[in-house]
Formats: sequence, structure tokens, C-alpha cells
Amino acid sequence: MLFNRTTFIGIDPAAGKRPITYTALDKELQLLAIGEGSIDEIMAFAGGQESAFVCISSPRRPNQNLMKQNEIRSSLSPVPRPGRWLGFRVAEYLLYQMNIRIPRTPSKENLCPNWMQTGFSIFRRLENLGFKDFPSGDYPKQFMETYPQAAYTVLLNHLPFKKNTLEGRIQRQLVLYENELDVKNPMRVFEEITKHRLLQGILPLKGLHTPKELDALIASYTAWLALLHPEKTTLLGHPDEGQIVLPTNDLKSKY
Repeated sequence: MLFNRTTFIGIDPAAGKRPITYTALDKELQLLAIGEGSIDEIMAFAGGQESAFVCISSPRRPNQNLMKQNEIRSSLSPVPRPGRWLGFRVAEYLLYQMNIRIPRTPSKENLCPNWMQTGFSIFRRLENLGFKDFPSGDYPKQFMETYPQAAYTVLLNHLPFKKNTLEGRIQRQLVLYENELDVKNPMRVFEEITKHRLLQGILPLKGLHTPKELDALIASYTAWLALLHPEKTTLLGHPDEGQIVLPTNDLKSKY
């Protein structure tokens, strides 16, 4: 079966035009690749896969102003108050209702931050390589959008520590480890911390992934779930604007 040879790629373009972080997992959640590269290098990697599900930590496209349409607004729960939330995408509005803060996406690409513009470019490049929006049935090359902060939140069932802190990195890697990804147990960090090392200003962080790598890894995992266990995922938002895939089927009303 073709999907037995599918590669699950996570891309974190948060650095904008600087090298982009990416990871790749196989069907058994074993790590195939992790690193940084240019868009060209990442496109060559993704395009060279026989079958690939790619998850990108970026909006699919600029805001399409769907929140200004009465028909869209009336279909949401809770229904937004008149005149409010007009500058949000549908998915962004829904996440805010759960207390998950997410950057707003402007309606004009040139007004978007660099990392979003890079994300738009990645989606377009993948589309030119023959990738289609998830879900597209049995099609072997698909892409999707996620938001790492939201993905970690729904797996933890509460808001995580800040991702650039030591405790935030350990917490996120522990989530991945508990979900059987090919990462080291981050609790071993504490075994290496000694009084002498702390006094010397040395923290033994070998084996602990960077925040960007952790964001790319949760994207890879979300892609893996989307193909192999779609019943354990949730799609938030409107397909005409861009849906965010989250690695759970049991969303809380508030986090």
C-alpha cells in the first residue's frame, strides 16, 4: 500500500526568510530528518517523496474576510457579537473562544509578517508540485495547516509553558515522547543537573530539541494523525479560508 511509504513532514516557517526548520517522520513515528534549509531545499525534499503529508505552521492564505459575512457568522458557536471579530479568520475566532491566542492573519499578503508570507509561499510551491489540500481522500500528496501552540494545548488539556523557556521545551518534548515519537525522554535532563554545573552556569541540554524543532515535530505528528487516525483530529475553520488541523477529537470549551 502506498501510504505505508508515506513521509510525514512538519514545517515551521517562524523564522521568516531565514533557514526554515523541518522534520520528517515515517509511519512508525521514527525520525527520518530534522534540520533547517531554504524553501528550495525543503521543496526538493517534499517533492521527492513518493507519498507525503505536509503540515505547515502557518496560515494557508491571507484572511478572506469571511467573518464579515452574516451567513458565516450566524453558523458559528458562539455567534459573534455584531461588529466584533471582523478582522479574524474563522479558525482564529474559534481558537480565541477556547482561550488559545493565535496571531491574526491580515487580508493583504504584503501586510502579513514575514513568517506568514513564507508560509503562503510554501503552500503555493507545494501546490505547484501537485499537493492538494487535506482532506483529499486517498490522494498521496496532501498539505495542511496547524498552529503548534494550539496543538500542544489540546494534547495537554491546558495551556503549556512558554515555548522558549526550559520548562516549556521539556514539557513539549515530553508530550511528543508520551505519544511515542522518536525523541529522547526529556526528563533525563534532570539527571544531568548537578550543584556544580548550576554554580558554573552549565545546563546539560543535550537531547533536548529547540523550540523551532519542537514546533516542526508537532506538525509532523499532526500530519501523521491526519492520515492514519483522522478520527483523532479536528478541523477548525472554513475550507475557503484555511482550516487548522488539531491532534484531538475532543476539544474543551476553554483551556
